Amino acid sequence: MTPEHAPHGALRARVGLLTVSDTRTEATDVSGAEARRLLTEAGHRVAAYAILRDEPEKVAAQVKDWLGSPEIEAVVVNGGTGVSKRDRTFEALAGQIERPLPGFGELFRMLSFEEVGAAAMLSRATGGIASGKPLFVLPGATKAVTLALARLILPALPHLLGELRR
Repeated sequence: MTPEHAPHGALRARVGLLTVSDTRTEATDVSGAEARRLLTEAGHRVAAYAILRDEPEKVAAQVKDWLGSPEIEAVVVNGGTGVSKRDRTFEALAGQIERPLPGFGELFRMLSFEEVGAAAMLSRATGGIASGKPLFVLPGATKAVTLALARLILPALPHLLGELRR
């Protein structure tokens, strides 16, 4: 990593974590539990957690609320990024992203391709800056959440936070 892109010390975030699912409960939200574990192990704190059905208006309202809260510094959403009729998280949240980070989705799909083949192109995972905060929208599969957090989000989040806090 070049010096200008070195991590900004031990910057940590208070994260809003949202699972979008028509079927999961807190007891069955394996992807949410994995996201919480990875975030916590990396030194971040899950300051808010919720599970919502894939209802775009409710998902958008929850994320907007978190983005407007001084208690939340980043938001991670999992679920609803596929192409089925009920997968509408992308539509619910894409409009809140003011500064897209297209490299996130591109790299996620590239890494996913190595694991799942051509099905990776069906993911509409996205990321960007919304209300001055990082917002990442991931598929709901546990392997996808692990991949996105471990390989992309967590390694880059301290630098991203540092840049946004300048």
